[in-house]
Amino acid sequence: MKARLARFGWLGLAMVSGMHAMGAEPDRARARAFLEFYNATYQRLYQVSQEAQWLAATDVTPEHTGRRVGADAALAAFLGSPWVVTECRALLGSGATWDELTRRQLEMIQLLAAEYPGTLPEVVKERVAAEARQSATLDGFEFRWTPPGSGRSERLTVNQIDELLVSSTNLAERLAVWEASKQSGVALKEGLLRLRDLRNRLAREMGYSSYYALRAAHFGLTVAELRALNERLVEEVRPLYEQLHAWARRRLAERYGQPVPRLIPAHWLPNRWGQEWPGLVEGVDLDPLFRGRSAEWVVRQAVAYGESLGLPRVPESFWRLSDLYELPADSPRRKNTHASAWDVDLSGDVRSLMNVRANFAWFATAHHEMGHVFYFLAYDRPEVPVVLRRGASPAMHEAMAETLATPTVQPPYLKRLGLWPDELAPDDLRWLLQTALEQVVFIPWAAGVMASWEHDFYELDLPADQLNRRWWEYVERYQGIAPPAPRGEEFCDAATKTHINDDPAEYYKYAHAFLIKYQLHMHLARRLGQDPRQTDFYGRPEVGRFLLGIMRAGATRDWRALIREATGEDLSARPMLEYYAPLRAYLERENAGRPVGW
Repeated sequence: MKARLARFGWLGLAMVSGMHAMGAEPDRARARAFLEFYNATYQRLYQVSQEAQWLAATDVTPEHTGRRVGADAALAAFLGSPWVVTECRALLGSGATWDELTRRQLEMIQLLAAEYPGTLPEVVKERVAAEARQSATLDGFEFRWTPPGSGRSERLTVNQIDELLVSSTNLAERLAVWEASKQSGVALKEGLLRLRDLRNRLAREMGYSSYYALRAAHFGLTVAELRALNERLVEEVRPLYEQLHAWARRRLAERYGQPVPRLIPAHWLPNRWGQEWPGLVEGVDLDPLFRGRSAEWVVRQAVAYGESLGLPRVPESFWRLSDLYELPADSPRRKNTHASAWDVDLSGDVRSLMNVRANFAWFATAHHEMGHVFYFLAYDRPEVPVVLRRGASPAMHEAMAETLATPTVQPPYLKRLGLWPDELAPDDLRWLLQTALEQVVFIPWAAGVMASWEHDFYELDLPADQLNRRWWEYVERYQGIAPPAPRGEEFCDAATKTHINDDPAEYYKYAHAFLIKYQLHMHLARRLGQDPRQTDFYGRPEVGRFLLGIMRAGATRDWRALIREATGEDLSARPMLEYYAPLRAYLERENAGRPVGW
């Protein structure tokens, strides 16, 4: 590592000297030289950092965490080095008329520099180390619980938490599991507060009002514009969400033999955060149909689907280097349990980190993660500058992954694979209801709760003694959910969500992604003459060509322009509401005469 950095350092000094010798006024030759050096150096350091992060995530040890700290620090030092900031600002402020590709590279470099400005090297160093420590605490956290009536403490895996919250009908057991799922927040609170201060200090050094404002800039938006967009999207979805909420609280009250509540108790729901509500619809359980299938079959089917559309072939190295399956219960190795896709070298070394089991949830997740991988492979090409080998916005990667995955959880594709039960009619409203309980309910969580709390946390420097109160205020306002009992400030329930720690201040991107997904999906279904709720895109190369038209651009185009050109309209919830129109009519009939809203 030291030898590499020394080589970069000498090259950097020579390059800077050469560029300044060209003259006082920036010109195209100066920009080309700067960008050529920056992209080459960025790619090398990025790869070293990703390799270290991969090792730290797939084998959580203090040694690997330390290695990650060193690699991340080297990348951060380059991204925010004073000469990068100075040269980039000089070129952008020179008055020269830049072509779009040059301008977008310079603007992206400036955004990346704002994460780690070299004018505060000690703060940057401390942030990198603090993030590594926080990830190690998160990845290596051991949940424990005492099953009701057992009298003994037991280890509880993340998969066990999720499975029990979906399957258990014992409220005492559900409460114990739910409370155990919040244990990590206590361990993470102090580190999160420290990270907030470090992130804000660095962002403010570069002229942003907070770290939240810096992340908004990655979407080309101000904080006010972002807040307005998120609030508009939540309000557009709210009438349908309220109908789902009214149906769900009645269904859950029946399940647990309780009166129908105004706010849904959090431990009643089949997800730790209430971000999706699977398992509430009877007769739509496909898990038994995966018996006899292997976890490897699930992943290979996801790969085969994308390749059938004419998307880039997945390299052999993906299978050799990925970490796809759940560890044995007695394994001494610990790894991150959150599914993710990786573009390690921005040049075709693509991988995925998952814990795949042969069930429907992991079937959907595998298709989603492979959507990311196909996106990587689409823009990892010489025509796209290295620094722009990323999604057109932070939401676009999720949008493309979701667009690819949507037809794969619909009846026609599942019937193709022999997974759809004969007794379930393909047009059964229960199926549409189940998908709405997983996706429509996600919008107020992501664009409402998460976006609002992180706005306050960063933009308003929310005090440490108000974190949990503010969190549950937003959970009630946007989701209509309440904790089983009052939650004091000794807890930090927001920190139990992975993204609050290691993908901060932009979780709303997932809500944007869902809505973009519905725009793209509805457009494709119309073009193919298919019912958007009954699509099968397998083996349709025209679908692949349409998606590649967006994916191959990477970040060389504005995300709003790409969506507008592809679908003819700007981002809104209209296509999602159109998709679920039959369900909304059904819910309004079911909820007639009963309270709706809270």
